[in-house]
Amino acid sequence: MLSFESMNTLYYGDNLSILREHVGDASVDLIYLDPPFNSKATYNLLFRSPKGQQSNAQIEAFEDTWHWGEQAEREFTEIVQQSNTDVSEMMQALRRYLGENDIMAYLTMMANRLLELHRVLKVTGSLYLHCDPTASHYLKVVLDGVFGKEHFRSEIIWKRTHAHGSSRRFAPVHDVIFFYSKSDEFVWANPRADHDPEYVAKHFTYLDTDSDRLFQPITLTGSGVRHGESGKPWKGVDPTKVGRHWALPGAIIEGLGLDISGETVQEKLDALDDAGLIYWPKKEDGTPRLKWYADQLQGTALPDIWTDIDPISARAAERLGYPTQKPMALLERIIGASSNESDIVLDPFCGCGTAIHAAQKLKRNWIGIDITHLAISLVEKRLRDAFPGITFEIHGTPKDLESARDLALRDKYQFQWWACSLVNAQPYQGKKKGADSGIDGVIFFQDDNTLPKKIIVSVKGGENVSVAMIRDLGHVIDREKASVGLFVTLADPTRPMNEEGVGAGYYESPTGASFPKLQILTIKGLLDGTEQPLYPDLMRGGLMFKKAKREVAETQDALFEKKG
Repeated sequence: MLSFESMNTLYYGDNLSILREHVGDASVDLIYLDPPFNSKATYNLLFRSPKGQQSNAQIEAFEDTWHWGEQAEREFTEIVQQSNTDVSEMMQALRRYLGENDIMAYLTMMANRLLELHRVLKVTGSLYLHCDPTASHYLKVVLDGVFGKEHFRSEIIWKRTHAHGSSRRFAPVHDVIFFYSKSDEFVWANPRADHDPEYVAKHFTYLDTDSDRLFQPITLTGSGVRHGESGKPWKGVDPTKVGRHWALPGAIIEGLGLDISGETVQEKLDALDDAGLIYWPKKEDGTPRLKWYADQLQGTALPDIWTDIDPISARAAERLGYPTQKPMALLERIIGASSNESDIVLDPFCGCGTAIHAAQKLKRNWIGIDITHLAISLVEKRLRDAFPGITFEIHGTPKDLESARDLALRDKYQFQWWACSLVNAQPYQGKKKGADSGIDGVIFFQDDNTLPKKIIVSVKGGENVSVAMIRDLGHVIDREKASVGLFVTLADPTRPMNEEGVGAGYYESPTGASFPKLQILTIKGLLDGTEQPLYPDLMRGGLMFKKAKREVAETQDALFEKKG
């Protein structure tokens, strides 16, 4: 059986392969996934630029259109041949109905991954799938097939944005979150929300003079005559005379902490009365009631429509700039409701890492998977900013020269984005990957009280580099009015390249120090720590990436505790 290589791990790669190769059967407690799908949509990641600098750090983070092709056909064949015949028949029916198009390709790839996610989930585990209404109805059919319709728990509607204009339809403002469990024995923390103060003031109007506490009298009878214990008189009160029987509110009584589970109905009533918890009306024929104190309220059960968690606004402190970033409070609610401390939370489409961040904050173990090095680099930075001293592992990201060469051969742009992360640079790329301005990354720094300065980064992943490339970078430095240029190379630089770099001169900082204007850095040196970019920065990188807020020990656990 497969097992985790370690807890708290980020994986780069296709989540289908990662799940099959690295995650064992019944090893995960909670899964949250927010798979991208919005036909023909391309998400561009915008990085912040300091005031006075042009914002060119915009790259295509991912294109989420799923097309029917060789991969979809291959995965569809896998689904038809796997052991869950319900899913096999369902997917064949969907293909006959939908045909071979984008939505069918998406459902095929999702079904294959959901089968793997069901495999890795513990019997007490749950899965939350976050989507928009574009394909939610089809996804529910797939989820019913994988998990069984009897294990559907909730369809949560989250108001993700405020009302806005929409041509010829009602304004779309919500997302859908499907909640499924693997069995009937799933973890559930029974999350609660505070009662409306107006509700408390309206219903808890009686004062217990002995304890000076407000309470509401709760009926101790139910409709209909019973002829067993619940129909017997107690202290001169016979409920059957008015067509009723004794019916004690178990949930409220349980919250009182009295151990009366094995007693008869009349003995339970005696115990409640002895404890001063029975309210006796002043009129002679009044029916006794139970005192339900306002300070015993456990909060109201959370509904499946969530309007109390605001979307991330443009000025929100937690906003990091990722196009599909979800609020921390949303993930804290989900994780708190369906897992316990030290449980394992898995996000197979981890994006900018909000689920991973929330899991760490709530003292859960976690594993995140994403198919872009850019996402993995951003999550790594986010975690280290929020949790100084945190330890975790990253798999699939190059750690030596050979794996770096392999990435460069497989995907030029993934390599460039990863190499930029080695020098803490923002990737620099237009919407079209083919555009080449001679710049692959940018760094902003400040060493005086004037406008921020700029460093441009050029990444070369080929086996052959030449002095002409250094000259070209020199021209780009002049054109962009940059203070410094970094030439990051997979291959070792030649002697003429080093000489050309030295000949570019120095950047004279107002701090009094001088720094090479054109610096050549090797991937090997950056990986083993023997090389690093040299430049002054009084802001310590504060102009580059928006930092995640440093977390403290406090959490939102009060939401899942009894309200006092």
